[in-house]
Amino acid sequence: MGTGLIIMLIVLGIILILVEILLIPGFAVTGILGVGSLVLACYFGFTHLGPRAGVIIIVGEVILLSVLLYYALRAKTWKKLSLHTNIDSKVDEHPETKGLTAGMEGIATTRLNPMGRAKIGGYDLEVRSIDGLVDERTEIVIDSIEEEKIFVKKK
Repeated sequence: MGTGLIIMLIVLGIILILVEILLIPGFAVTGILGVGSLVLACYFGFTHLGPRAGVIIIVGEVILLSVLLYYALRAKTWKKLSLHTNIDSKVDEHPETKGLTAGMEGIATTRLNPMGRAKIGGYDLEVRSIDGLVDERTEIVIDSIEEEKIFVKKK
């Protein structure tokens, strides 16, 4: 067993641990394999290179992993990886702000069972039928508006 194998195990272990922390949530197979690889590198260092080399390997692994985790978890690193767009959409407005009132007429654009879509006052809206099942292309009238819900009935 040479130092090449030990170095390869250390590099593999650190890569697997970073993948576990940064890409795969939770403690899964990659994290276990990464820790196992680092432990195996320490074991080979102690058994084949002696106690002094084993301690140096442990200290080196801890320092290297700490430095890499520090740089990986810094805010600047995440700013480079994060999405910098704003979501400017909003939830549908209250029906009264669109000028919708009880008594307005429209047409069901989908089957109301009891909910569906209807075109009322130039708006395509989600409505709820109080008459039960209403077929598509049936004329409807707004019966009432409660909060953001529009209740309709057949004309």
